[in-house]
Amino acid sequence: MGVTKEDVEAAVAAALSPTHLVVTDTSGGCGASYEIEVVSDKFEGKRLLERHRMVNTALAPHMAEIHAVSIKKAITPSQAQPQPEPVDKAQA
Repeated sequence: MGVTKEDVEAAVAAALSPTHLVVTDTSGGCGASYEIEVVSDKFEGKRLLERHRMVNTALAPHMAEIHAVSIKKAITPSQAQPQPEPVDKAQA
């Protein structure tokens, strides 16, 4: 059997200590393709490409068995917080 969703979750969690992590098997259950959303303090001060590399590095031991990884979100906890709606001064 290929890499499980739990394998991916464990690898990312061990490397990045995320405050939020969602791993979705998009391969129909065979473990060949995953979508990942991760929120981690370790992304602070890193550019998006560096963040993606950090996720890929965490998954390196499994990449021989994974066909595709789509990183949907790789953000910091502050970026994950809802942003306040701008106030329309004409209506205020």
